[in-house]
Amino acid sequence: MDLFSLSGKVALVTGGAHSIGFALGVGLAKAGAAVCFNCSNEASRERGMKTYQDAGVEVHGYVADVTDEHAMQQLVATIREEVGVIDILVNNAGIIKRIPMLDMSVEDFTKVVDVDLVAPFICSKAVIPGMLEKGHGKIINVCSMMSELGRETVSAYAAAKGGLKMLTRNICAEFGGANIQCNGIGPGYIATQQTAPLREPQPDGSRHPFDQFIVSKTPAGRWGTTEDLVGPTVFLASDASNFVNGHILYVDGGILAYIGKQP
Repeated sequence: MDLFSLSGKVALVTGGAHSIGFALGVGLAKAGAAVCFNCSNEASRERGMKTYQDAGVEVHGYVADVTDEHAMQQLVATIREEVGVIDILVNNAGIIKRIPMLDMSVEDFTKVVDVDLVAPFICSKAVIPGMLEKGHGKIINVCSMMSELGRETVSAYAAAKGGLKMLTRNICAEFGGANIQCNGIGPGYIATQQTAPLREPQPDGSRHPFDQFIVSKTPAGRWGTTEDLVGPTVFLASDASNFVNGHILYVDGGILAYIGKQP
């Protein structure tokens, strides 16, 4: 099991204070990594620190905007000084705006692309020099089923996550020879605060139509949990995945493999 140990490794999880990022941070820490996370403001950082503390996990929390290249370069330098050179980067920070394309402003579209695609480029660019120096590194991009599929109201998100898939492959192509592995995980529909509106019961007590739709399209017959993403992430962060590169590991309960039942 030493292949899966992250002992002695330093990990940065962007947006790691809550939801998926928090679950991944806890998982990496329990596998032995020294985990760092960032938030966009101090209040979020403090809440995140308490959440980790309540879970019995020691972490290092920072404030830095993932879309600000200078801020992220400074953050990586600070982590290097206070914790160590980053071995593992999880590009988790992301947003979604569910707006029909013809109603979406260019500003909203650009904001989603900046956070979901440009930021992973910025963060990866910041950590790769240290990885080159150490002779190894792991970059894990949190992609999505929308890296493969389209759906109404998520044009910006799908465009960004599709681009993130290709950024993943390009980092692999450019730095694989330097023993840096860049892979992605592609969550299916995960039960989080962000997706809670899609699972709210109807006034008559029945299930939300979208909830019914997703469960019917997922062979596992349920929404995923944040914990479902931990094992795949630890695998991609560990030496067990040293010859896995440029791959998107979809953790979706089988939804991408399933055409659905005949009506």
